[in-house]
Amino acid sequence: MTTLHWKLVIDAADPHAQADFWAEALGYLVEDNSALIDRLIGLGHVTEKLTVQAHGRRAWRDLIAVRHPDDPYQEETGTGLGRRLLFQRVPEPKTGKNRLHLDLHPAPGQRQAEVARLKALGATVLREVREPGGEWTVMADPEGNEFCVH
Repeated sequence: MTTLHWKLVIDAADPHAQADFWAEALGYLVEDNSALIDRLIGLGHVTEKLTVQAHGRRAWRDLIAVRHPDDPYQEETGTGLGRRLLFQRVPEPKTGKNRLHLDLHPAPGQRQAEVARLKALGATVLREVREPGGEWTVMADPEGNEFCVH
C-alpha cells in the first residue's frame, strides 16, 4: 500500500483568520490558490463572488488551507501535497468539545514561551495540566478550538 496525502479539515466562522492564526502558530504557509482561481474565472467556471482578496491575492471566500513549507505542492493550483490544515466556512458556531485536536511540541524547556507567543497571536489558555505522565497547557484558538502545548 502506498501512503496517502491527507488534510485535516476544520470548520470555521472565518476561515481566513483561522488560517492566518494557524500558519503563524505552526510556521506553515497560507496556500496561494490565485492562479487556479484566475484560470477558473477566466474559463467562466466560477464567479468572482466566490472569492475574496487575502494577502494581496485572490482566494476562495469559504476555503483556505495552510501547508508545511517543506512539503511539495502543485504549482498550477497552489494545493499542498503533504501536511495541511484546511479551514472551511460553516454557518453554525462551535458548540462542544473537539473530538480531535492538535498537540504542539516546542523545544524542551520552551513550553511557557510558546504559550506566551500563541496568546499574543490570539489563543487563550484554558487550563494547565500536571500529571505523572507529563505537563501541558490546554489552549483554544481564536474560534475556541482546543489544542495542547506540551
